Amino acid sequence: MRLHRNLVNAVIESLKLIYNEGEYADKVVEKALKRDKRWGARDRKFIAETIYEMVRWKRLYNEIAGTKWHYSPENIWKNFAVWAVLKGIELPDWKQFEGVPVRRIKGKYDEFRNERAIIESIPDWLDELGVAELGEDTWSKEIAALNKQAAVILRVNTLKTTLEGLQKNLANIGLETARIEGHPYALKLVERANVFKTDAFKYGLFEVQDASSQLVAEFLDVAPGMRVIDTCAGAGGKTLHLAALMENKGQIIATDIYESKLKKLKKRTRRNGVHNVTTKVIDSGKVIKKLKNSADRVLIDAPCSGIGVLKRNPDSKWKLQPEFIDNIKKTQAEILQNYAQLVKKGGKLVYATCSILPSENENQIQSFLVNNPDYKFIKERKVSVSESGFDGFYMALLERK
Repeated sequence: MRLHRNLVNAVIESLKLIYNEGEYADKVVEKALKRDKRWGARDRKFIAETIYEMVRWKRLYNEIAGTKWHYSPENIWKNFAVWAVLKGIELPDWKQFEGVPVRRIKGKYDEFRNERAIIESIPDWLDELGVAELGEDTWSKEIAALNKQAAVILRVNTLKTTLEGLQKNLANIGLETARIEGHPYALKLVERANVFKTDAFKYGLFEVQDASSQLVAEFLDVAPGMRVIDTCAGAGGKTLHLAALMENKGQIIATDIYESKLKKLKKRTRRNGVHNVTTKVIDSGKVIKKLKNSADRVLIDAPCSGIGVLKRNPDSKWKLQPEFIDNIKKTQAEILQNYAQLVKKGGKLVYATCSILPSENENQIQSFLVNNPDYKFIKERKVSVSESGFDGFYMALLERK
């Protein structure tokens, strides 16, 4: 690979915003890719993937470069040089690369091989937490898997097409996909591409949704004609899947505390041809009161640490703080307790997170069941990142007696 100055400059400028201004990597990448219309698919791929790699391995590169977490322009270039050396890329004759200690960089990398927090590029506190909750062996496997690049997974919109139909449609425009065993609505892109520019996306034939995330709506055991409440709907990825599983029949009430997210969901319902979704902003306790004992099914896709999705959000491990996890566990318990009241007798509830920590998952369910004898446990599913190759998820199905 040959480095091109304008592409590398785009990466360096983007890293300044992420490291020093606290901007989100996905938004910064989006902006960076719009800088020059002349850039082709290869150029754009280099910029996006290099930014994400630099963010993912931020601590490792910093420790090797010895830049002490000070991200001046000079130090960002030093970190970039470490990235290039470890990738086996020949450094061009630029002043920023003068005196780069290639042998020392490779030697330092070897030195850190047995220091998991550094070699896997995570904060010490997160490494300690992972070991405490999952044990050394499991945590080592999970964090290694979380540092791999996330695949692009599509979920077919069965209200408009079939899996076979979508696969053929994409093949006609040169996008090769593969089916995933155990995931009846999922297709994996063989090579990464910007699928949002396709007519298939424009006409609502699919959504981009990780294979693990696709399991949640199915786990809720819905049927056409039911009344379903998606309590933490956000922009509605799982809401749309529920609508498809219900064949647009019955009613889905999508709620969230953020009106802006529900506005995005409304746009997505139109593109997906979904007609059975209404949205409600949770702006007071009255909304929950009105919905009490009314739902056949309730989905609680609870806010969480997001540790299970670090492979697609690598910058979140640098934004995450121990106190946030302590606080979010209290929030999860409150949400579960409050929204469980929406389920009518004989109805079912799914509690789900994109975390792999037991304290956010099965421990929450155990505490809830102790305090709510009118609920019984049906089943749970834990999705391991290292075993599945996809995001880490937890889901539990409960029934109100």
